[in-house]
Amino acid sequence: MKKSLLFVLAVFVGFAVTAQNYTLKPNLKTESAINANKIAFEPAKAYNLGQNQRAVTPERNFKSTDFVNIVSIGSSANAYGNGYAGGQKSLVFVNNDINTVTNFHRNGGTLDPGGYSGDLGFDVSTDGGMTWSNMHECYVAVNNAGGTYYTDAARYPNHGIYNPAGNTDPNNAYVTYWAPTLDGSNGAGSWGGYAFGRAKIGDPNDSIRHLKASRPGDGVFQYIPDGYCVTNTGEIWVADLNQDWTSGALVYQNSMILNHGIWNETDMDFEYEETIIDCSTIDGSRPSNQKIEFAPDGMTGYIVTLGDNGEVPISAGLSYFPLIYKTTDGGQTWSDQMAVALAGPDGVGGVQNFLSDAEIAELFTAPVPARDEIPFTTAFDLDLSVDAWGNPHIAVIVGVTGSTAYSIVSGASTTSGYLFCCAMDITSLDGGNHWIGYNCGRTYSFRGTFGDLTEDNRICITSNPARTKMFVSWIDTFLPGVIDNNQPDIWCRGIDLVSNMLTTVNGEDKANNVTEFSEGMWQAYFATAAQCAFESNGTYTIPFVYEQMTPEDPAQPVMFKYIQDFKYTDADFTLTGIQDNEPGLETAMNVSQNFPNPANGKTSVAVTVKNASEVAFEVVNMMGQKVYEVPATNYGAGIHSFTFDTSSLADGVYFYTVTSGEEKITKKMIVK
Repeated sequence: MKKSLLFVLAVFVGFAVTAQNYTLKPNLKTESAINANKIAFEPAKAYNLGQNQRAVTPERNFKSTDFVNIVSIGSSANAYGNGYAGGQKSLVFVNNDINTVTNFHRNGGTLDPGGYSGDLGFDVSTDGGMTWSNMHECYVAVNNAGGTYYTDAARYPNHGIYNPAGNTDPNNAYVTYWAPTLDGSNGAGSWGGYAFGRAKIGDPNDSIRHLKASRPGDGVFQYIPDGYCVTNTGEIWVADLNQDWTSGALVYQNSMILNHGIWNETDMDFEYEETIIDCSTIDGSRPSNQKIEFAPDGMTGYIVTLGDNGEVPISAGLSYFPLIYKTTDGGQTWSDQMAVALAGPDGVGGVQNFLSDAEIAELFTAPVPARDEIPFTTAFDLDLSVDAWGNPHIAVIVGVTGSTAYSIVSGASTTSGYLFCCAMDITSLDGGNHWIGYNCGRTYSFRGTFGDLTEDNRICITSNPARTKMFVSWIDTFLPGVIDNNQPDIWCRGIDLVSNMLTTVNGEDKANNVTEFSEGMWQAYFATAAQCAFESNGTYTIPFVYEQMTPEDPAQPVMFKYIQDFKYTDADFTLTGIQDNEPGLETAMNVSQNFPNPANGKTSVAVTVKNASEVAFEVVNMMGQKVYEVPATNYGAGIHSFTFDTSSLADGVYFYTVTSGEEKITKKMIVK
């Protein structure tokens, strides 16, 4: 009863605040999360053994104009394995220690005549993606329930590479995997099973597989895990939202199922332990997505879901925002759920300021709301990384909440030509206490439709091995007159976390079109990026895989395409990044990036205050220790310069904070 009353109050407050502050214009295009069990049921022909009636679309030859080199690797009986409205799993995985990249998928298709889509296999390159060995089968469905369908047929898989400590030979490393099955233990003819195991890269026949069913009597209803990671310390984590489909309709259990695997040297396999953690939402509705990742040390880790727990007043009952859990002891304990406010007075500045004043005027009837009154929302999928300092990086599409709860405005602006959406890296400088947003690029389209499949921007995040750089990528269609994401290219943007610089395109503040003028142009369907880039002498090569498919019929066979040589160098990071609460026109203070940065000696910060006020300035190191301070002093309206000498400071990363009244802005600087 108490929870119900709180929910009603929160929804009332949320709608009351919204009604007071803004009215969306009518007829704006919106989208909502796909929230149904129908994704379990592929067309019947996709289940049939040996179903392979039509040849894959012929390859197109763009050799004279390729910007990137693309090679065919594996195949699959259909397009369903790579996603469903936010299904970008851990499908491409890199281990730099052994210079190896793997692509994991369901089998069948051109390279597996007569193969079954419920079996699993992998393609592998041990020379950084240059040459490939393909279609190594590592999981075979055997439980025939009658007819043509196997109850242990694997569906949307995740995978990684486990490399034993000290090993330098890829043949002695292992592919690990985890996939849902339609074993019916979570409702007749529905989900419930897990299939998981490992296979040796040098000998895929050296494989071990396991099956695990839901336990309705214990309140454990397995579904389709979105979160999967193999840590640098060789442990596996799997995250799945606990949801009951036994009635044929979704009943979310307000919890998450975690499975934690540790390598057993005697059994040469992983031993898993299951934990159930609270993942409550304001109205008991299922969050739209979840991911799990750990820092390089394997101790600091995060789980992130996209939902609404009622802790952000302006968003309660209306909008999605990140909900995070943190561990600092390698996952032995996890924090309570914490909300990351995108909207409202404590919201993320990068989110609140990516729209221009003209675009806001297009969205709302007069009087238009202030930026901290706009109900911003995430879209419905995300990706996650953790940097060298233990800070989370949440790659997600953000926009404005539509006229119905938990929707996003997906229409295009007539002034800018973009959607009212943006690809963001939402991150923290202090382990999750305060949040900032990097604008990685505006999007042109949102959702694509392919037969009975839909897919959004499939945003991904890739790091360099040291986790000092992040690369955010997504799929997007940019064609005159095309408003849906049905002919996607891959787009990418890099962020240097040390210098606070972003990549540019010929000096312009925008993302790179990865597949432009290649055979993947306008057809990079269901693209996925690896969790880690290959790094060599200041060059960062990002592995991408997409499906070459028949877009109007996802039940037809597909070929997986690998992009070999999309790369950034250190020289490509040329634009100072935007951090923390960069103000719009309505805010009272503006703080510049220090100059010069990196600093060696004196450096200056310009602070603009709209009205006379007290202003304080301080600098702290990575440990939070104060190394410089200007106490709060009265300043008149206008621009004021704070200059300080860094020559006595050790080389490294520092943060400076300017405080004026209720407003506080933090930025990062480098001392060399």
